[in-house]
Amino acid sequence: MRRRSAGVWRGRLVRITLVLAALLTLCAAGLSTYVGWSLTHPAKKPLTETPSDYGLAYEKISFPSRDGKISLKGWFLPGAEGTGGKTVIIAHGYSKNRLQDDAHIMPLVQSIIKEGYGVVMFDFRNSGESGGSLTSVGEYEEQDLLGAIDWVKQEHPGRTALLGFSMGASTALLAAAEEPSVASVIADSPFSHLERYLKENLPAWSHLPSFPFTPLILGILPPLVGVHPGLVDVSAAADAVYPRPVLFIHSKDDDKIPSVNSQSMWQAHPDKFEFWETKQAGHVGSYKLFPKAYTEKVLQFLAGNL
Repeated sequence: MRRRSAGVWRGRLVRITLVLAALLTLCAAGLSTYVGWSLTHPAKKPLTETPSDYGLAYEKISFPSRDGKISLKGWFLPGAEGTGGKTVIIAHGYSKNRLQDDAHIMPLVQSIIKEGYGVVMFDFRNSGESGGSLTSVGEYEEQDLLGAIDWVKQEHPGRTALLGFSMGASTALLAAAEEPSVASVIADSPFSHLERYLKENLPAWSHLPSFPFTPLILGILPPLVGVHPGLVDVSAAADAVYPRPVLFIHSKDDDKIPSVNSQSMWQAHPDKFEFWETKQAGHVGSYKLFPKAYTEKVLQFLAGNL
């Protein structure tokens, strides 16, 4: 009887363990699905300023993404002495809008305009005033930036440079690789490969332990929302941009995207690429912490490469 009783208890323990494991797996999968959906559908941030708040003239613009699927909104700001056929397109970061408020870039835009460059500021899909509800962190945003380039080519033809922050910096390299009319790129805090980056750093955005959630979230994203992080190879795009010049800006203390992402792309082509590594600026905080030096770097780069 004792042997039979022990066998019954062991069987019950095995069943309970299997049920608990199944419940934990379902909970982890459900939480990963929720977080994956939330990360790819961040709430739009409203615009809180306009260029007129800084004494700048501007016109509202709208254009489609190059694939024609999304309607995008933005501003065109003419250069102080006319555009001179030279335009800088600004690409904002994840969950931000054209103002890139965490970097407080409007004074930088003022400085660029004073040098005579026209500036385009626009919202990626699912951001600001633009259409769409999905944020892919580069895969589809590339089509948005290419749409902005197409608008400039039609309305203000000439030479074009891209200035991007975080996701926008990576997207700028992706778009420049596809569009030979882009003369140069300034990439502030880009990642070099989305899938590899997320495998190592997704907890910074998900606020969940890497195991088991990072592989679950990355596995769920393609069938859930049609996003494929493995396709967003920014390092390969930077190779395709070469020999056109690129200025990488990245803080050594970036807590969201490690500066090694920029460093690795710069080291591949140091004869044409430049790398300015700042300290204690955090993520896309270099301009906010070092506005004078940042402005000088950007204007010097544009003067020689646009």
